[in-house]
Amino acid sequence: MLRLPQFEVAEPASVDEAVQILKAHEGRARPMAGGTDLMPNMKHEIVVPEVVVGLWRIPGLKGVRIEEGAMHIGALTTLDELAQHPDVQAYLPALAEAVGMVAGPQLRRMGTIGGNVCLDTRCVYINQTYFWRQALGFCLKKDGTVCHVVKGGRRCVAAASNDSAPVLTLLDTRLLVQSAAGIREVALADFYVANGAFNQAREPDDLVTEIVVPLPAPGTLMAYTKLRTRAAIDFPELGVAVRALPGPDGLLTELDVCVTALAARPVRLAIEPELYQGRPLDEAVIEAVAQLAYKRCKPQTNIASDPAYRREMVPVFVRRALRRAVARGPVAG
Repeated sequence: MLRLPQFEVAEPASVDEAVQILKAHEGRARPMAGGTDLMPNMKHEIVVPEVVVGLWRIPGLKGVRIEEGAMHIGALTTLDELAQHPDVQAYLPALAEAVGMVAGPQLRRMGTIGGNVCLDTRCVYINQTYFWRQALGFCLKKDGTVCHVVKGGRRCVAAASNDSAPVLTLLDTRLLVQSAAGIREVALADFYVANGAFNQAREPDDLVTEIVVPLPAPGTLMAYTKLRTRAAIDFPELGVAVRALPGPDGLLTELDVCVTALAARPVRLAIEPELYQGRPLDEAVIEAVAQLAYKRCKPQTNIASDPAYRREMVPVFVRRALRRAVARGPVAG
């Protein structure tokens, strides 16, 4: 049995109080919403905080509202609530799809969208017991000096595994972040960095309080697909989000693909406009985009699945996502 290390619990009644506690403990405290990622990591001694700052008593951090052309989602809104919310299903169906695929129903009822956005990276060499990691000599992400994924590696390549991130990336999402210094807005594209040890531009006293998602243009097609070993519980071995915008004539003006679980942050693929602009989203375009994704995605041995197999699955899941987007039709306008 894995035991939790000793720690204190703080239960602030406001965001201001929470960030002051985080600031006072200088990186030795961790915020907790649902705890579905933090608790296992504490049992594995990947993180050993002196203080866990519970956010559950803070009012105003839950709920979904549409305001000034954007959907505002409180960071403590659970994944289950988000997946079943009628506005999310109508305006952001790929997000409802993505969060509805996280883990199993018990964890979705505890886990929050803020927690999923801030999910720690994962790797076959870090998500193990302390005893296992100690026998290996630890790794670059925690207590060691080398990355075991890349021979002699000096940069951690643990993988981003949050299902919500690729969808939110394609929608040019912004985050409201509060710290002891005040409130600021951060583009999600700038929030993630290419460092698996800690892939977020976030200070120890930063709290993500709200996710702001611009509503897609009328006519937008979108979907999310996910490769995982067990379809009812596992983290993604590959996640693919797609977004396409046909013009009034049915011909494409925009097409975006973002993948997760292959690198330290979600990767938005650069798709040349000549590949799709002025063309319908038919099988020829779908195949061209799938093959482009295959060329540009090169998985590593950072999760417990064969990287060659995962790469072969990239075009398969890009095709599935694009076909699903077409079959579902446009978002609510």
